[in-house]
Amino acid sequence: LDEVSKKSSLHPKPAGLVLQYGTAGFRTNAKQLDHVMFRMGLLATLRSKKTEATIGVMVTASHNPEEDNGVKLVDPMGEMVTPTWEGYATQLANAEQEDLLAALKDVIEKEAINMSQEANVFVGKDTRSSSASLSQAVLDGVSALGGHSKDYGLVTTPQLHYMVCCQNTQGKYGEATVEGYYKKLCQAFIQLTNNASNCTDDQKHLSVDGANGIGALKVREMESHLKKELHISLFNDGSKGKLNHQCGADFVKVQQNAPTGIKINPGERGCSFDGDADRIVYYYIDSEGQFHLLDGDKIATLISTFLKELLTQAALDLKIAVVQTAYANGSSTHYLEDTMKVIVRCTKTGVKHLHHAAQEFDIGVYFEANGHGTVLFSKAAEEKIQQLAENPGADDERKRAALLLQNTVNVINQTVGDAISDMLLIEAILAIKGMTIQQWDAIYSDLPNRQLKVKVSDRRVIDTTDAERRAVSPAGLQEAIDSLVKKYRQARSFVRPSGTEDVVRVYAEAETQESADDLAHEVSLAVYRLAGGVGDEPKPLH
Repeated sequence: LDEVSKKSSLHPKPAGLVLQYGTAGFRTNAKQLDHVMFRMGLLATLRSKKTEATIGVMVTASHNPEEDNGVKLVDPMGEMVTPTWEGYATQLANAEQEDLLAALKDVIEKEAINMSQEANVFVGKDTRSSSASLSQAVLDGVSALGGHSKDYGLVTTPQLHYMVCCQNTQGKYGEATVEGYYKKLCQAFIQLTNNASNCTDDQKHLSVDGANGIGALKVREMESHLKKELHISLFNDGSKGKLNHQCGADFVKVQQNAPTGIKINPGERGCSFDGDADRIVYYYIDSEGQFHLLDGDKIATLISTFLKELLTQAALDLKIAVVQTAYANGSSTHYLEDTMKVIVRCTKTGVKHLHHAAQEFDIGVYFEANGHGTVLFSKAAEEKIQQLAENPGADDERKRAALLLQNTVNVINQTVGDAISDMLLIEAILAIKGMTIQQWDAIYSDLPNRQLKVKVSDRRVIDTTDAERRAVSPAGLQEAIDSLVKKYRQARSFVRPSGTEDVVRVYAEAETQESADDLAHEVSLAVYRLAGGVGDEPKPLH
């Protein structure tokens, strides 16, 4: 550990600074992160020794502004690091300079880590100007504890997750190179689109907003592998605009408007990635110039419908479910349950909860409304699909469906939400079904909804249950919400504490926008009065 104390003095911690490892890892202004990066290099090395596997460290702040940065750890199968180790991350990051060695020893003892075990860490970074020096700090941390590192340089977050999974499955999941990633996904995409009858060049065209980030660079790199099966017009490619500024999936979702810098004709498909390319949303502009957003709910519906149809054609008895959060639009839930007869499971907000629930089914489709999501296939499901695809005695229809399912499995990045992979899957489904984006949008109509925030003195007074759909405390709040909801048609509302600031988030939906707005306002007032609101009481929206 002498090496650690020598090197850590080159990455000193500002005294008194406290950071929390959240859903997205650490995220804050880049100037405050050098010590954190060095220490995450140390922690990743310990995690690698403990799991006897390769661990990933991704330097990115996703959809945050350019001046921020952040870091996430990736566990052996490409999933997020466990809650216990999130706790260690927070402890290490916040230990004052002189307490760092004690904090490290604490982790080593608690986890009974064999320090002579070899360690391997993969490191990736996004395009932010601060990412180069910060990823170097991670590499310094790895070498301080004698770990081996591989620096992948500029990659999307999902690409790094993919590399870690490939490495730890000894190549069963794929080849742990960027080139291997493009090959696997694009080959599967081309096989899928071979099943689309006479697609015109118009139908093969897609406008992509790269959020002026890493996703744009990687789409450019991938294009040659697509063999002209998809014609991409790339906008916000980072050559002149600022990362995530008036562009990217988050901007589009929040503003309900097309990103700046994209040229899109009426009826044409467009999509936006976020800053590290792990989220995607689609949209189009109709002949009246009206903007239409197709968010994570619409994406999950398209994908699960396609998979359900293939399972029926293949006569495979596999359980498919869609996992949503309370924020999923009520219309999507009704359509999935009533029309498609698909199981719908609701979980708490946050990707890890969705991912975990999706693992309970043969096929689990999960997307947050913000466009982050993927599909998980159980080992048994993948084996059944493969057996049928290779069965010489199976009839043609069943076999065709099994081959389509097999290629669908290969085009999907099961480790984490991946904008590039999700884009290829969506494009393949639309081509195979001969569907326009308008037809996809018309599968169901969203109920009008409204989200509001109420400032409170302490968000912890709100406690929820039933996947955050009901409030247990403060007393009387849920009763108040129930009686307000009864006043409106097709209405639903819930409140939950923010994970990051002292505000309570309010969601309401109803038959009309006016009803949704009124309900959201009335529920906000109830929160303000019963949960210790601060500042002025919420004003009506109309």
